[in-house]
Amino acid sequence: MEDGLVKRWDYKPVLGTLLYTLLVPGSITALVPYMLLTLRFHLIPMHLGIYRYSGLLPILLGVIMYFWTAWDFTFTGKGTPSPIAPPKILVVSGLYRTLRNPMYLGLLLILAGEAMYFQEVILVVYTGLFFLSFNRYVLNNEEPSLNRKFGANYKLYCHAIPRWFPKIRLG
Repeated sequence: MEDGLVKRWDYKPVLGTLLYTLLVPGSITALVPYMLLTLRFHLIPMHLGIYRYSGLLPILLGVIMYFWTAWDFTFTGKGTPSPIAPPKILVVSGLYRTLRNPMYLGLLLILAGEAMYFQEVILVVYTGLFFLSFNRYVLNNEEPSLNRKFGANYKLYCHAIPRWFPKIRLG
């Protein structure tokens, strides 16, 4: 029962985000790497020994970054990470205060960590190709679309916040 004081919870962005997460980031970070690993196609031996376990740190950090940004898109932006149901509000909080593309960076960290953990150069190549393709997508599609949708606010945001590498402020 809904009255003037209680607003009904909108479950659609939550379901959309969950579905998108399973299909797109799930495929990018789990399905495709699994398929590449099962090919047993070894480009160059990569033996990291015990240091391979250091790959778990970027995986964990990347997972946290992805879910944090997906949360922000869903609850702050009132949309999903999917281009077919994007946020209605420009998200400039959370990780977006320091970086314009923390979701993509989170996925890159997951892939880089997997390459280290599984000691596979094919996953390093895949990570590089992923970065190049998403950089192109961001430049040619995402940024022009956000510029049309949010106008001057987005331009100010782009001027203040870097695309891929956070500014390091010393002192």
